[in-house]
Amino acid sequence: MATAVQIQPTLFRQIDTLGDYRSRPAPLFQPQRIVLTKGAVSTSQRRQFVDRICRVYPLAEVVEQLSIPHSKVALDRSDPLELHYRGRRTLVLGEHKSAVGRSKEEDNTCPNFWHFSPYGFCPYGCQYCYLAGTQGIRFSPTVKIFLNLEEILTQIDRQARKIGRAEAFYLGKLQDGMALDPLTGYSRIMIPFFARHPFARLRILSKSADFENVLDLDHRGHTVLCWSLNPPAIRRDYEVITPPVEDRIQAMRRCAEAGYPIRVMLMPIIPIPNWQQHYDALLEQLLTQVKLDRLTLGGICSYGPAMKIMDRKLGENNLISRSLTVLNNSPHDGRTRYSQELRHAIYAHLLETIRRIQPDLTCSLCMEEVALAETVGLSDNIGRCNCVL
Repeated sequence: MATAVQIQPTLFRQIDTLGDYRSRPAPLFQPQRIVLTKGAVSTSQRRQFVDRICRVYPLAEVVEQLSIPHSKVALDRSDPLELHYRGRRTLVLGEHKSAVGRSKEEDNTCPNFWHFSPYGFCPYGCQYCYLAGTQGIRFSPTVKIFLNLEEILTQIDRQARKIGRAEAFYLGKLQDGMALDPLTGYSRIMIPFFARHPFARLRILSKSADFENVLDLDHRGHTVLCWSLNPPAIRRDYEVITPPVEDRIQAMRRCAEAGYPIRVMLMPIIPIPNWQQHYDALLEQLLTQVKLDRLTLGGICSYGPAMKIMDRKLGENNLISRSLTVLNNSPHDGRTRYSQELRHAIYAHLLETIRRIQPDLTCSLCMEEVALAETVGLSDNIGRCNCVL
């Protein structure tokens, strides 16, 4: 208990400095409505923070619904696809009282891990988005910023000290970890917090290319930055509203120069025509320009509601849906994937390319069957993915 008391004054002094942060527009995000929900303006500091964000988007309608929680914002749409699109144009500001949790993965290669949510959902426009089908997002698909950051970090502090050893806390399971950081400046609070913490370690996953806020921070190696990547042809057709791949690789290089360990997820791998050439070119560019700590591979592994929204966007006969199957697939964890044969062919080919370019790079599979990981020679790396130590 005495140790916890020592860290808290420093933590709260850091959060007070958010009043000096100059909010910038989040690239590729232009909300039409900003909804203030329960807790959004409960203190003068939060009111100043909210006003600053609203000033970034002067054309957005600002609505106060201070008696309702962030998850109850009505979007006045019943059709799931219309609800999805309207939600992505709505920014909700509020508080999240249960923002720290632990995953419950079973029957796949992923270990269970701690994660937390200063944000909810994502402003980007990936056609295959698995978040769109999760229960918390499906009924309230708005982009969210939670203002009780000090409370969230206090919960992490408490849990990490209870564990009593180095433990990763992952930002990116239920949101993009950096897409809204230009608006909030949260990274400038979180990274110093994890840097000085004796046990808690930060892992951030993002498709963003704007990492300006982190470059001058003393992270002490306690924060690992991870990017989600696909070849440019896949970004063009399936990741419509995301930063260009080259911009993300440039951001990786700059963060690596600032001393951050860098990890990459190639996921979801999509078997477009000539996928081998597209992914080989991306790997050649990536692995010759950035020194990676780890690289994780994975395909589509989604639930029914998300796939239904994807089919509405792309048409039921789209390439991804044609590639998916539940036959000979053993979906013990409830997710639908490509056939075992296709997944084996994809992983075997990409691992051969990776080993040719960077033989010692640690590679793993995300949310994949253990038996398949073993057949492609990754038995020793099961569970060594981007979201853990």
